[in-house]
Amino acid sequence: MLKFFEYNWQVRDEWFDWCQQLTIEELLKKRIGGIESILHTLFHIMDVEYSWIRAIQGKEDVVLSFNEYQNLEKLKALSDVFRSEIVSFLQASSSETQDKLISVAWEEEKHSRSAILHHVIAHEIHHIGQLSVWAREVQLEPVSANFIRRGLL
Repeated sequence: MLKFFEYNWQVRDEWFDWCQQLTIEELLKKRIGGIESILHTLFHIMDVEYSWIRAIQGKEDVVLSFNEYQNLEKLKALSDVFRSEIVSFLQASSSETQDKLISVAWEEEKHSRSAILHHVIAHEIHHIGQLSVWAREVQLEPVSANFIRRGLL
């Protein structure tokens, strides 16, 4: 499963690089679908990933405000901090039982550790698709979603 997290992080970094060609106004522009804007969608992806991983760890959710991360540099720095915590956790916990049920503060239903990890991976891929649509709307080539040519395996 770590390889799919690595895939998502690699693609996310490429989106951060891609975003450098746009103005801050374009990055914050409200769009149809997704989480309203390019930057807010990237923030949302990271926030959801971090919240679910903290839930698996039995840690309290950290509630962040997008208003504090409305520029590319702050958002990339936050992504890097979250990633370092998450990769350490994933590497250290790979042998833990995948069917352990996890409670989260924002839902009544419990979910297995495996279901949560799969959800987090699929969630990012879903939103990256939205970014790809918006890239085409501004007449730019989106980041490639190709897994095979990324050298991850």
